[in-house]
Amino acid sequence: MRKVIGIGETILDIIFRDEQPIGAVPGGSMFNGLISLGRAGLDCAFISETGNDRVGRRIISFLEENNVDASNISVYPEAKSPVSLAFLNENNDAEYIFYKDHPHDRLEFITPDIQPNDVVMFGSFYAINPVIRPQMHAFLEYAHEKGAILYYDVNYRASHLNDLVKVTANILENFELADIIKGSSEDFEIMYKKKDADSVYRAQIDFYCKNFVYTQGANPIEFRAKGGISKQYPVAVTKTVSTIGAGDNFNAGFVYGLLKYGVTREMLYEGVDETIWDYVINEAQQFAVNVCGSINNCVDIDFGDNKKAEYLSALKGME
Repeated sequence: MRKVIGIGETILDIIFRDEQPIGAVPGGSMFNGLISLGRAGLDCAFISETGNDRVGRRIISFLEENNVDASNISVYPEAKSPVSLAFLNENNDAEYIFYKDHPHDRLEFITPDIQPNDVVMFGSFYAINPVIRPQMHAFLEYAHEKGAILYYDVNYRASHLNDLVKVTANILENFELADIIKGSSEDFEIMYKKKDADSVYRAQIDFYCKNFVYTQGANPIEFRAKGGISKQYPVAVTKTVSTIGAGDNFNAGFVYGLLKYGVTREMLYEGVDETIWDYVINEAQQFAVNVCGSINNCVDIDFGDNKKAEYLSALKGME
């Protein structure tokens, strides 16, 4: 069975509405997606780090409870696990304050087994952080050489605007290694001062990677792919409780779709049929819609069970 390996930060999200806490859930951009994929029956592993404290132990147990291999989580006894405060506004979008007390960033892990057409998910500032860049780049190169599909969510936030110059080379290396690049209009406006999907694709992405997903909140998703595919997908309308995990679970649903519909790395370079991309984007939207219906960062268990049944059925059909 194909595997999904995520690499990224872990954090405890404490969620506020009207200045009062309403919940606390384990999180992190890649973490959220991996939990949802574990619930959907995929073979998943997560690479990260945490402190040897109550928060860190909860994060590891949460991974294990949701069928995600946590053996590549480095636990540092002298470090406190990171915490974020997420304040929901009237549109249920979050404004964050982060608290991180690692003495210094490290990234120490035993590289998990990677086979051709496994999927590696990476993104956010964690994927370009200069302090851990040597380990991150070596891992991504290794995964690429092994024939994995690399899915990169840029997820570049305004809080890191002043770091942009020193991490630009790392971003370009990620673009070069990635087989699929996903980012939001906000990301690319911060990075390149561009608001149009076509101008971003032509000027920044196309040279490195042909497969590109451009999200823009409630406005249509723009998609570009090998073979001149250029499509727009309306965003599914939903009643929103919280948008905290929406993008992370869009990623999860997209990766789920890749595996469910048998998309290989070779197909990405030869050109995937347009109908299959329609199915994949539909899965991505289903995951995102489900997570917006609660304050949790990942899809609910019933949704996961249904997706697991669909996935197992699809695997049988490929045999």
